Amino acid sequence: QVLLVESGGASVQAGGSLRLSCAASGVTESNYCLAWFRQAPWKDLEWVGNRDSEARASTYYGPSVKGRFTISRDYVDNTLTLILQMHAVAPGGTGMYYCAARGPGPCPGLWSQSRHYQHWGQGTQVIVSS
Repeated sequence: QVLLVESGGASVQAGGSLRLSCAASGVTESNYCLAWFRQAPWKDLEWVGNRDSEARASTYYGPSVKGRFTISRDYVDNTLTLILQMHAVAPGGTGMYYCAARGPGPCPGLWSQSRHYQHWGQGTQVIVSS
């Protein structure tokens, strides 16, 4: 059973940095893509980026965050953990940040549509103040 639990959401000043984590139990790197999405108040869900399931584990980013956000993974207490490191956060970055997983099954490349992901976390709130 896949369980995704996000953490790390907080209030941050515009231009600052923040690190979000997603503990992904029931997920193996080679059989799942992992992604971050966000949803600003009264706006549609936006793809932030994803890490694919290939051995090289390539990462892909949405245009609004490319160059400022980085997706990586770690193992915390033997649990695969997806990290979103955010730098130079903008006021438009306020919203709920969700971790999502696609699988099981290989998923190379970029997957930017929410409908591509079968598993979702409950989200973590980020508030960016100017």
